[in-house]
Amino acid sequence: MNYRHEFHAGNFADVLKHALLVRVLLYLRRKDKPFRYIDTHAGAGLFDLDGPEAQRSGEARGGILRLRDANISPEAAELLAPYLEAAGAGPLYPGSPKIAQAFLRPQDRGLCCELLPEAANHLRGALARDKRIKVIARDGFEGLNAFVPPPERRGLVLIDPPFERRDDYERVHDSLESALRKWPGGMFMVWQPVKEPEVADAFCAAVGGLAEALRIDLQVATSGKGLTRTGVIVVNPPYVLEQEAATLLPELTRVLAQDERAAFWLERLGAAKVSSQ
Repeated sequence: MNYRHEFHAGNFADVLKHALLVRVLLYLRRKDKPFRYIDTHAGAGLFDLDGPEAQRSGEARGGILRLRDANISPEAAELLAPYLEAAGAGPLYPGSPKIAQAFLRPQDRGLCCELLPEAANHLRGALARDKRIKVIARDGFEGLNAFVPPPERRGLVLIDPPFERRDDYERVHDSLESALRKWPGGMFMVWQPVKEPEVADAFCAAVGGLAEALRIDLQVATSGKGLTRTGVIVVNPPYVLEQEAATLLPELTRVLAQDERAAFWLERLGAAKVSSQ
């Protein structure tokens, strides 16, 4: 596998994914009952934006670094503030498990799968051996099937593979279908790179056939080097997420745009499109 997140950490795709991740975790915190966060492709935990990989790609400059300095509407700024606080102001950008850690309460638990042993060890260090979070060096798709439903019966699963294998879409769909059979009320977030819109559309339609879901896409350009469009699918979404995304997306599109064709999509899967621009 050639994917190395050191080159992509803090880019516009991370901004969208992590901003929405925080909104879902904050929703789960509304009740005192414990919840569980499960990450199927957890990564190394912390990434140096001043490191040679990040500097070579420059992707963070069009993502978190630009967002930190942007003038944002008060409504969107309020929704983004918890994410920006968790992301920090320094050169070390947190991966999804590290961001989730900031929102776990004493009664909550996390479980992170990372296939590469070296990355799993880095993640344990990044999490400071937090006793609330267990890191397992194993295939995330296998882990998902093994670890749902969680004992808490409440929680969120983030499915975030690199989509470098040709069968990743099939593996995500099949794993999600199996997990929903075991835990039909669970919340799941799936990140995808939108490299071929027709492939992404077909995948979203297939996910919409499994359960109620919300598709949230952000496009920063219509052409250019590397990824220019990304998406997050939230299965069994919190009822507040659609309105929160409708507030965030216009501002993120404006701030992170790389050309005049930047756009966003907000759609209930299996239903009429909610909004687009």
